[in-house]
This record gives sequence, C-alpha cells and structure tokens, in this order.
Amino acid sequence: MKKASFLFISVFLQIVLFAQDNNTSERSFELAKNLEIFSSVYRNIYTTYVDDIKEGELVKTAIDAMLAKLDPYTNFYPESNLEDVKMQLLGEYGGIGALIHQKGDSVYISEPYEGLPAYEAGLKAGDLILEVNGQSAKGKNSDQVREILRGQAGSPITIKVSRFGQEKSFSFKRKEISLPNVPYSGIVGEDLGYIKLNEFTKNAANNVLSAFNTLKKQNIKGLILDLRGNGGGLLNEAVDIVNIFVDKGQVVVNTKGKTPERNQSFRTMKKAVDTNIPIIVLVDGASASASEIVAGSLQDIDRAVIMGQRSFGKGLVQNVIPLAYNTQMKVTVSKYYIPSGRCIQAIDYSHRDSLGRATKVTDSLRTAFKTKNGRTVYDGYGIEPDVNTEPEYGSNILFTLVAKSLLFDYATEFVRKHESIPPVKDFKISDEIYDDFVSFLKDKDYSYTNATEYAMNEALDVAKKDKCDEGIIKELEVLKARINKEKENDIYKYKDEISEMLLSEIVVRYYNQKGRIEAYIKGDKETEQAINLLHDTARYKQILKQN
Repeated sequence: MKKASFLFISVFLQIVLFAQDNNTSERSFELAKNLEIFSSVYRNIYTTYVDDIKEGELVKTAIDAMLAKLDPYTNFYPESNLEDVKMQLLGEYGGIGALIHQKGDSVYISEPYEGLPAYEAGLKAGDLILEVNGQSAKGKNSDQVREILRGQAGSPITIKVSRFGQEKSFSFKRKEISLPNVPYSGIVGEDLGYIKLNEFTKNAANNVLSAFNTLKKQNIKGLILDLRGNGGGLLNEAVDIVNIFVDKGQVVVNTKGKTPERNQSFRTMKKAVDTNIPIIVLVDGASASASEIVAGSLQDIDRAVIMGQRSFGKGLVQNVIPLAYNTQMKVTVSKYYIPSGRCIQAIDYSHRDSLGRATKVTDSLRTAFKTKNGRTVYDGYGIEPDVNTEPEYGSNILFTLVAKSLLFDYATEFVRKHESIPPVKDFKISDEIYDDFVSFLKDKDYSYTNATEYAMNEALDVAKKDKCDEGIIKELEVLKARINKEKENDIYKYKDEISEMLLSEIVVRYYNQKGRIEAYIKGDKETEQAINLLHDTARYKQILKQN
C-alpha cells in the first residue's frame, strides 16, 4: 500500500478513535459515521476499481472538494506545496529573487530584486531564459520555470539566458528569499512622509517603524500609509503597526470563533512612537484582511483618514495546522471585530444561492456603529473610506500593450541604447522617446477592440438579424469604418497613461523597484489628493470631527 493510503488510514483511525472516546454527543457520532462512510468508499475504490488509481491525488481531490463547500481561505497543502505556504505567511522562499513572465513559448526575467542572488549574479530584466541547471526552458510555461528556479537555500544553480542575441551563463547559489514588505518610503509634497507596505509578512511592523523613524528625522508634517493592493498577512504585524501611532492599551481587534480559545482580544502593548501626526491611509478593493484591520481600527478610533475605494471585505482569521506526513491545512478559525465592534466580512459563505455561490451581506442587514468621535460606520462590506476617490482604469490599448509585453520589450531595447538615465525625479518620457516607441510598434501586432467598436459590431449584428433596410446597414458600416480609423489615433489619444506605464518599465531597469514606485507616485492622482488633504489641516480635522 502506498504512503498516501497509510496517511489517510492513519488520520482516519485517529479521528474515529477520538470520536468514539467522545461519542456521548450527537456531533461525535456524526463525525465517526461520515468518516467511516468516506473510508468505505475510498477502500472500495482502492481494492475494486478497474484501473489503477493515484491514491494521493484522489484523496487530495476529495479534500479540495470538501473544503470548497466552506470558504476560499480554508485550504489543504500537500508536502510538495510547503514552499507556497511559507511564501504566503512569511514572504520567504528558497530561490533566486527575481520576477519572471511568459511571452508566447518563452519565459523572461522581468525584474531581479536589488541585493538578491539573481541581481548580484548579473541577471537583467529582458533576459530570455534558455536553461536552468542544464534543463531546457523551451516550451515550459512560467509556473514550470518558476518551479525549477526555486529550491533549497544554498543549493547551486546555473541559468543560461539570451541577452540581445548573445548567450550568457550565470552560476550562483540560491538563498532564502525574503521579499521587502516595505519596498519604498520617502518624502512627498515637500514635507510629508510616504510609506508603501506590500504585505503583512514577518517583520512588517519593524520595517514600517524603521521607515517612519527615518522620515521623522526629516521633520515630516504628516504621513501617507499606502495599503493599496495589500492582501494582508499576519495579524500580529497589523496590531504592532497600529501601535506605532496609538498608545498602549487600545483594543485593535477582537477575534471570535467556535471554541473559547479562539476568542481573543489584541491590544497595543507598547508606548506609541507618535500619537499626533496626521495620517492618511490609502486603500482599494484589493486591500484585505490585515490591511483592513489597520485601516479599520485607525478609522474606528479616529486616528487616521481613510482614502480610496472600499476595501475587499475579509473579516476572517486563518490558522495553519500541521498534519501528518508534512502536509498542512490552513483553516478559518474565527472572525475579527475592529474597535467599534463591527465585522467587515463582505461575503457570507454559510449561505449560498441556487447556483452554489456565496452571497454578499445585503445593505438591509448592515449594522451601523460609531467611531470614537461619534462618526457612523457600517459592518458587512469592507472598510468604506472617509474620502472616496474614483479608481483609474487603463484604456484597452494600454491593456493590450502590457498584455503583449510591448512596453517591456521597448524598455529592453531602450536599455541597450542608453547606458544611464537622469534620477527618477528628473526623468520623463519626452516626445522624442514616445515617438521612438511608436516607431517601435509599427511592425508589432497590438490589435484590440475598444468599447465603441464592440458596441458597433453588436449593433451591426442586430441590424442584420432584424433584416433592417440595406441603407441603414451601409450607414452603420460607414460609421464602423470611421470608428476604426479614429482608433488608429489611440496611441496618441492615450499618450499620458501609456507614457506613465512606459516610464515605470524604463525606470525599474536603472533604479530597481524603489525607482518604479517613486515614478508611480510622481503621477498618482490619489497620492496627490492625500498630499492636498494633509496640507488642509482644517478639512482633515473636520473629517475626523477633531477639535
């Protein structure tokens, strides 16, 4: 019998024995009964099914199907996926420290992180990966290449790439990679601090504290904490970040679960670093979990103004539980409640519609709560910002240029022709550079359908199905041709947003991730609005109902 079969039977017997020892309750009986049924099905498949089965794969399929009935955050991880768990929780993995991306049948280095093995060895963005440790990368997708790039820290690796048509080999050792959770901090608006926090992984709070202390030495008058796109992480890091700005003893979050040990209160434990500096927290629809704890608790105690778009709405807490044979399970164990008493979980996974989809909490079921200063806030749908901003959406042409890696490819060519560029604050996409980019695109395919063109195609189809007058159909076809002609000018119509993305792709080649973020901030409208609000002390206080 294979290892997976022993694993299942071992776990099954342990649980059944537990249930039998506690069979005075109806739930224990149900547990034992259903496990016995499941075991009988599995055993009969194993012994009688006509074809050979992959025992471990079959059991994992059963487990995944069972967990799919719960919430998307409760997951089972076989031994082969332990690096993924480590990456999620700690932001660490064994590897080379570089982002990669796929274009067609090829995989490229897209961004080596400064100071990490790939960067130190000399790999550059735009390098086409040919081989990894003698294993060809040809025909492999990015996930497959990523799998062979990762490995135990200290293990040797040789990567052969093609750079501008020349083959190069780089040999070095993998390391334990810890991605920076604070990739950038600096001064904006001349006298304000800005901290970008990507993840709540290990040491996130210490890194935010270090960045903040450095900014304080520059006599900042306010702080922008950017949590946009931050999907969360470790709860204790969220509590410690709040503690930087809120004194000892403040409840940050309470958790409530099925069992008493899951009911906990997390408070600030230290003296705050600064309880007075004005703060704006930037959030968006991808700010979730620990991000919402920080934003929500600072909102509830009126310590910061929240700006952006409504956050994701994840009010669930997970624990990772070790299982037999180096497998693990991440399971939702409780819900969290921020200081006003509200839970901001947006989706009720215990109730599903006729198609089996979990339903959102309806507006009629949302409950009003009060902040420390008496402002009204609501549960059940993420963190609603104090200042709402309109999200910026890229045009269809920009999306196509990014998806087809044409901005990336031009940046690679740009680097080949330009040894250096001015500092980020001084560098811009000039008309000359943009015209050169347009020339670069002349023999490239970046065809796309914009919204107007799509609507016109629909109208034409409907007109033909309705057997409209031929004259009407011809007029529609003439209009379609005019729309297509106008679309040819999209490359200049959307010059500003394309230039912003092109600037980012070029700057990262010379100034790494910090340069990319600095370039982004320079043209970011939400950061500009946050700067203006922090400079408007009266309006800032009015929002928080401060004296």
